[in-house]
Amino acid sequence: MAGSLASVALAASVSTAVLAQQPQGPTFKSGTQIVSLFVTVADAQRRLVAGLTQEEFEVHDNEKPQPIVFFQNEIQPITVVVMLDTSGSMTLTLDLLRQAAEQFIIRLLPADKGRVGAFNDKIQFSSRFTGDRDQLVTDVKNLDYGNGTRLWDAVGASLDELKGIDGRRVVLVFTDGDDTSSRIGLGAVVERARAEEVMIYAIGLESNYFNGQSMVRTKPDSGLRKIADETGGGYFELKKTSELASTFTKVAQELHSQYVIGFTPTQLDNRVHKLVVKMKQPGMTARARRSYLAAADKFSASGK
Repeated sequence: MAGSLASVALAASVSTAVLAQQPQGPTFKSGTQIVSLFVTVADAQRRLVAGLTQEEFEVHDNEKPQPIVFFQNEIQPITVVVMLDTSGSMTLTLDLLRQAAEQFIIRLLPADKGRVGAFNDKIQFSSRFTGDRDQLVTDVKNLDYGNGTRLWDAVGASLDELKGIDGRRVVLVFTDGDDTSSRIGLGAVVERARAEEVMIYAIGLESNYFNGQSMVRTKPDSGLRKIADETGGGYFELKKTSELASTFTKVAQELHSQYVIGFTPTQLDNRVHKLVVKMKQPGMTARARRSYLAAADKFSASGK
């Protein structure tokens, strides 16, 4: 997206906020209650659309249109966990996966921070969040492999690592198969991601591998699309390993090409509210998270 970079401390969802201009960009202070959404806009050819104005968006809370009280189209810094499936089915594809993940990492911007992880029958993370892209590339190369696919445990563990971090938080998860041995389920992870206001991007790959007796074709877990849709991320299902690098690149481009829009909630009933973002211009589509928890305890008089 065109325009100068701005370092913006912006909560990913419901926040107690009045947006006050500071030297480093807008930050939240106590006052007006705002629900904020990160929105990806594409045209009919699925190309990212930049340069739109506030007047071209509509936001609906439980099917009721809401006035937009905040709008920004500058690049927003992210803190991201890149979580990769390194189970046995990925044995022949691991090198390509590492190279593809590097394409995402090298496109992180100076204000971004990342951490890499791997999951199989166990879950591991690199030592810390960092903006050092060379270190992150090294961390990807050092990921271990094993058997089993603890997919939802891995997403849950990623949410744990993002707790307490301010600003916009993202999990980018890759897998080529179904969850096989997680202790938690998809529903619990979706609820956590919604409540903790984390965007999930998911990449799924159909792959072939030898299980010791015959060739087996895997298909990515059907829950990946649901968790991405619910949280406003994107889901990409691939049939060719040659598409890995371009897809990781596309995720980086999307994350740095999103709009931020906010509205004031009219009812804090501690329920999950349905969210829809619509575009007034024909041929354009908007993707954002589909719900938020309208909980009064998400608002505090003390502010940020």
